[in-house]
Amino acid sequence: MRRLLRAALAAGLLATAAVATFASAGPASADAEICEQYGQTTIGGRYVVMNNRWGTSAQQCIDVTGTGFTITSQQGVGNTSGAPVSYPAVYLGCHYTRCSPGTNLPIRVSDISSATSSITYQYVSGATYDAAYDIWLDPSPRTDGVNAQEIMIWFNRQGSIQPIGSVVGNATIGGRTWEVWRGSNGANAVISYVAPSPITSWSFSVLDFIRDTQNRGAITSSWYLTSIQAGFEPWIGGAGLAVTNFAAAVNGGGNPTTPPPGTTPPPTTPPPATSGCRVTYATNTWNTGYTANVTVANTGSTALNGWTLGFTLPAGQTITSSWNAALTGSSGAVTARNIAWNGAIPPNGSASFGFQATHTGNSSAPTAFTLNGSPCTTA
Repeated sequence: MRRLLRAALAAGLLATAAVATFASAGPASADAEICEQYGQTTIGGRYVVMNNRWGTSAQQCIDVTGTGFTITSQQGVGNTSGAPVSYPAVYLGCHYTRCSPGTNLPIRVSDISSATSSITYQYVSGATYDAAYDIWLDPSPRTDGVNAQEIMIWFNRQGSIQPIGSVVGNATIGGRTWEVWRGSNGANAVISYVAPSPITSWSFSVLDFIRDTQNRGAITSSWYLTSIQAGFEPWIGGAGLAVTNFAAAVNGGGNPTTPPPGTTPPPTTPPPATSGCRVTYATNTWNTGYTANVTVANTGSTALNGWTLGFTLPAGQTITSSWNAALTGSSGAVTARNIAWNGAIPPNGSASFGFQATHTGNSSAPTAFTLNGSPCTTA
């Protein structure tokens, strides 16, 4: 939806125009105005800002700063029951043959140990738009064309517009509740997470949204993350909308689950056992679902540097999304492993993670937990 080719009928023409513009337009400097249809420049030595006026011939201009951009003019008018007129954005990674400086993307999902971002938006009234944060994935490490899966995070929407597809439920990710939409625009599949109220500024884990999409069966850990993008989709108006600050980082060193062809994966060494642990399991339950917050406390005398919590869900319970841990299994036996920033638990310290699940009448807690192979008490 955010790619240069959202309208299928114009796919060939727009792709040709995009490549020609990227090849001929020199990079603009920060604090400069860009009005070219696909004009772009780099900022901070690591991100690309693009005007990306793909759906209208009317003028659109952006003022590029050292940390983002502001829409200074947007004269196009789109049909609110159809597509927006553009997607001015800043991104990390690769988008239509253009890769940001020094990027390590595309990167296989299983190789990612952490993917984090921070974003600050500036909103205006009287316009019809969404503040769109895009995450793009594909089965191959491609750096051109349309990727197979788009993850959209709607930080804000104004006017009578809606995501592609239909509502399929809710998810709790990053401590926030999101309305989840799922559909296809003909060129790629789309999963959208819509905030119930505007979010102006947030630092969060991009990997949490990727994991939720994976848990929904849309991708696998062998797919590749190709780009992370933040911008706006205006339908009507939009002057004054701004991304005032954007930052993103993707780190490798994850736990690959798919070895390269012809190789044998090395044996897995479990984390060392701990001498004491306590698990607190709290739920918020409704008719057919619940969210669980799990706190793992180190009651031993030795610091933990990496942890794995094992438990078994009662029959009829199925996990649909999770945050702050990498989960293996969605029903029955489940294993939760720490992620990059919560693996160290000092004596008397704790780490927390959570998940959302469905149930068929029984929302009771697991009866036993093990931490790195040792049984834990429950609070």
